[in-house]
Order: sequence, then structure tokens, then C-alpha cells
Amino acid sequence: MPDAYILGIESSCDETGAAVVRSGQEVLSNVVASQIATHQPYGGVVPELASREHLRAIVPVVRQALADAKQTYKSVDAIAVTQGPGLAGALLVGISFAKALAFALEKPLIAVNHLEGHIHAVLLEQSGNTELQFPVLALVVSGGHTHLYLARRERNCWTYENIGHTRDDAAGEAFDKVAKLLGLGYPGGPIIDRLAPHGNPAAVKFQTSQLKHRDRNRPQSDDQARFDFSYSGIKTAVLRYVETHNLGTAIASRRQALSGIEKPKFDDYLRLCDRQTLDLVASFQRSMVEDLVTKTLAAAREYDIQTLFVSGGVASNLELRATFAREAEMQGLPVFFPSRALSTDNAAMIAAAAFPKFLTKEFVVLDFSAEAGMALGGTRSS
Repeated sequence: MPDAYILGIESSCDETGAAVVRSGQEVLSNVVASQIATHQPYGGVVPELASREHLRAIVPVVRQALADAKQTYKSVDAIAVTQGPGLAGALLVGISFAKALAFALEKPLIAVNHLEGHIHAVLLEQSGNTELQFPVLALVVSGGHTHLYLARRERNCWTYENIGHTRDDAAGEAFDKVAKLLGLGYPGGPIIDRLAPHGNPAAVKFQTSQLKHRDRNRPQSDDQARFDFSYSGIKTAVLRYVETHNLGTAIASRRQALSGIEKPKFDDYLRLCDRQTLDLVASFQRSMVEDLVTKTLAAAREYDIQTLFVSGGVASNLELRATFAREAEMQGLPVFFPSRALSTDNAAMIAAAAFPKFLTKEFVVLDFSAEAGMALGGTRSS
């Protein structure tokens, strides 16, 4: 089979991405324009601003991706774009641009689920790995998503079955909200990850949610084992700790001090955090990591999983990676992560996920639209 060069476009949230991937295996280019500086003053992503930034960035980002890959608009074989889930306005920027390219160039267009892209970010770096045994359990922890999928492959087709999801705040949202509460800025995950080793993870006891009741919003059979997550409780517990231990004044001072530094470095964050705050951060992260690892490995045992994937932005967390590697090895379970560069949102994973669809000619017509709440796979029902 001749090589297939796929141009991927990603604009689901606050990063504009374009990439060229050869036959779903080799990344020839991967360009990402971040919007962190735009959204930092607001402590989170502002959808309207995200859409405007995508409009500004998408043409130069795509041009750069093609140039880096030594390809042209005409030389690529197909165009892939994120259809959802994500911010509707942001998704529409990428989709509209991809539609225009496909129409003008008479190239096939492939719509990709963003969550499937995160799974294929792992596969992209594991092509030809003989250790990859099925079924695969994929934990996707990205932004507002915390999901567990049973992944299977039949020839070139991938199927996904959701066996766990977050019922309220996702892991990434909890990290960002706690960081914002403590005056640590946005995005919160990376700074908490770096500060946590400087605190005592056993200093504060947090209880993660143990979900006993069924999710009424998800059909499932009575005998199906599910492994759902919930992180609104731990976020509230951090808030209560801040209130009962009178940390408000220190947080306000830290927030003001950081706002006066144009580009704060890690040493600035560390200098402005007292011992109590560092212990709180470390304890919060340890509880989050233990809950994610414990539930995922319990699901792996329940479904007799042969291989584990952990992907998404939160998969960049160093403690999460180390804990999964250690605990999965004790269970005799191979675990794979994408590189940290491919853990966060990018277009290479979109182009990689599009390749199996390219082989089966799973192309879309130009009247498809964004699906902000797009699901991946199904759940078992009675």
C-alpha cells in the first residue's frame, strides 16, 4: 500500500493545531499555537476569545505544518479535522477551514472524535509494538473529560465501549479549579505537578468519592461493572480547608504578587507558597492520582485487560505516570503513555486517528457540523 499523507486540524479548545502524519505512524510535522497567555488573566478558557484566536492562527499554523513536512496543499491525500467534543465556536473554526480546503482541493475529508485522537496519540508512538495485546483499556484524562474505554481492533477498524466516566468535574477541571482557588493561576495542572514534590502528600486527608448508585443518565445492564469518577467533592474539600485554616489572606497576597510579574517562573511560585500551601497541594495531587490509578486498575482486573493506555493532558502529570508505571507493573499489566508533547491537544493525534478511516474510506460530506458534546463509543445496555 502506498504511503498516505494526512493533514490534521485541531481546534477543539484553546490550542490551534495542524500536523501532517504519514500512514498513521510517522509525524512529519506538528504545529501548535497556544492561547494560554490570552486566557490566563481570566483564570480559564473564554470561549469567545478562543474562537477569535483560532481564526487568527489557523492559516499560518496550517501553512507552517505543511512547510515543516515538506508537503503542499495538493500533495496531501486527505484532510482530517476534529468534529467534537469541545467548544462549539472553536470547533467550527477548524471544521469550516477543513471543509473549504477539501472542497477547493477535491480531497477526502475525515471527521475525528477528539477523545479517539488522544487514544491514537499513544498508538502513534507504539506502532509495531509486539507487546500490544487486546483488549486495551484506555484512560483518557483531558480537560473536561475523564473516561475509561475498552478498545478493540478488528482489522483496521477500532471500536470503543465506555465503562466509566466523570459524573461532574473531570480530573483536569479539578486541577485547574484548585490552582485558581489557591491563587496559582492558569493552567493549574502543570504548576501543581511541579509544586507537589515540595510538600507533604500525607499532611491533609482527602476522601475521594465512592459512587454506589447507578448513573441514571447512562443506560446499562444490572450486571455491568462500571468505574465512574467524581471530583467536585475534593474541590469543595480544598475550599473548606482554605476557609477553616484561614488561608485567604495568603492566597490574596500570592495572587497580587504573581499579577505583578510579567512572566512568573517556577521559582516565583515556589517562593510565594508557604509550607501549609505546599502540603495542601501535595495532598490534593496524591488523592487525585490514587483515585485515578485505583479505579483504572480495578477496571483492568474486572475486564481482564491485557494492555493499558493513559492519555490526555493530565497524563503529563509526573506523579500520575510514575504511580501508574509502578502499580501496573505489580499487576503485570503493560502501560503506555504518549510523550508529553503528544499528551496535550495537538493535530498529529487527529491525523493518526483518521488513518484507519482513510483505509476504509470513511469520509464525510460537507454538510456535517460540530458536535460539542460528541460521545465516543457506546455503553452496554440490557
